[in-house]
Amino acid sequence: MKVVKDFRFLQSEATEWRRYLHKYPELDYRLENTARFVTEKLGSFGINHIETGIADTGIVALIHGEAGKGPTIGLRADMDALPILEESNKPWTSQTPGKMHACGHDGHTAMLLGAAKYLATHRNFRGAVALIFQPAEEGALGGQKMVEEGIMEQFGISQVFGMHNEPGMEIGRFGICKGPFMGALDEFDILVKGRGGHAASPHLNIDPIVIASQIVVGLQTLVSRSTDPLESLVVSVTRLIADGAYNIIPERSEIAGTVRTLVPALRDFAEQQIPACARGIAHGYGADIEFRYRRHDPVTINAAKETDLAITAAIGLVGADAVDTQIKPSMGSEDFAYMAEARPGAYILMGNGATASLHHPAYDFNDEALPYGIGYWVNLVDTILPVAC
Repeated sequence: MKVVKDFRFLQSEATEWRRYLHKYPELDYRLENTARFVTEKLGSFGINHIETGIADTGIVALIHGEAGKGPTIGLRADMDALPILEESNKPWTSQTPGKMHACGHDGHTAMLLGAAKYLATHRNFRGAVALIFQPAEEGALGGQKMVEEGIMEQFGISQVFGMHNEPGMEIGRFGICKGPFMGALDEFDILVKGRGGHAASPHLNIDPIVIASQIVVGLQTLVSRSTDPLESLVVSVTRLIADGAYNIIPERSEIAGTVRTLVPALRDFAEQQIPACARGIAHGYGADIEFRYRRHDPVTINAAKETDLAITAAIGLVGADAVDTQIKPSMGSEDFAYMAEARPGAYILMGNGATASLHHPAYDFNDEALPYGIGYWVNLVDTILPVAC
């Protein structure tokens, strides 16, 4: 098992890659420049099995070991940026106003490229490694699309692994747990249909703003009084909109929000009970609603065996004291969940130090974390695909 100093020689080059990607961010599936950059780097490492155009701009590259037959494991990095105006004021700040790498996918891509370069020249492992460079993690379900296009079957992937940086966690530390690790994410819209009129005569109208306000409050009781307090459910109203003027009560108002849970059955509960609650309140005022519910990322489940393998790889790199094996799950979502549904896998967090939070305009990936991410990937390959004795 290798330690961090074994990967320091890659830090300078990986930093250059990371900062280049940071300067030229691209969104969702429109990653033409990013995909071209990644493909060219992979080819320069001597990797000759590179498949492009998966899920539009996704890439899967295979590195075959030289120590005999074995399984193929998948290592995944996301590549897309966010529609945020950057405020980091770094020399490598985004050159595209309104787009920035505010979640560290530039760092994730650079770390997997670093691991690719190392593994391409140190093939003392069995089987093969599938390097998965994924587009559209930020809400566009690129992970689902890559799975639906058959990457697991096409490349014979038997296990899959993911990693994400974590602001606030010290550089050189890792965190993981077995079972539910990241929450499911769903979205809902409620259209409240009232009767508009003059604000001076509310008794002649059916005020959709008042009704929407009651619905917002009522939805919170679904969490506090209708579900097991030991089971996580978060219902967040994130938008309340009504057209009108100071002296007009509008015809309609719109409510939008998200549902997050670590328990799959609670998605069914939310999809049934949110409209029931909203409709009951609306009917009480003589109004009605229209309801839409969209399921996005499922719960990210860390399989027990694969989590143990991830823990072994991380401990080998940084020592047991720097690996939290019982970290609390997050209600944030991750479309790696689709890959972990298709094949057993594990998702781990890696310290990014005292940086701004994810999705903040001042966020920047910490380049000091690069050798730790590269080393984790290599140790994972050595752990799962060791040379036979």
